[in-house]
Amino acid sequence: MKWRIITVGKPALRYAQLGTDEYLKRLRRHTRIDLNHLKAGPEPRLSAQLDEVAGEKSLRIVLDESGRTDLDTEGLAGWLNDVELHRASSEISVLIGGADGHSAKTRNSADLLLALSPFTLQHELALVVFLEQLYRLYTLKAGAPYHRP
Repeated sequence: MKWRIITVGKPALRYAQLGTDEYLKRLRRHTRIDLNHLKAGPEPRLSAQLDEVAGEKSLRIVLDESGRTDLDTEGLAGWLNDVELHRASSEISVLIGGADGHSAKTRNSADLLLALSPFTLQHELALVVFLEQLYRLYTLKAGAPYHRP
C-alpha cells in the first residue's frame, strides 16, 4: 500500500514538525508514504489541488470534524485490511484541510470520512495524531508490542 498524506499548510509548530518527522521515519519501515503540503488559499483552488494531488485511482480518507467517530484503532485496522483484500487501488490519499476545513465537494469525494476526535483539532495536531495512528495500525498488523488494547 502506498500512502499519500496531503495537508493544507506546513507544520509551523515545533512539536508538530518533530512528531511528523518521527512518525514518518517509523512508518517508512512498514510502508511507502509521501507527505504533500499545499499552500492555503481560496476554497475552489484548494479543492482542485486536493483532487489533483490525490489522483483519480487513489482511495481517499478525508479527515473532517463531521466524519465518523465510531472507528477505534482496531476498527480502522479492519477497514484497512478490507481495503487491502477487496479493493483494486494500491494507494490511499489522506486529505487534511486547513483552518477552514474541507468543502462539501471534498467531503463527498471521500471513501472514508473520518473524525479523529469529537473535539475539533488544529490541522497540525491532526497530522501528528493521524500519523501516530497509522504507525499503530502497522505495528498492530505486524504483531509488535507498540499497540496494547
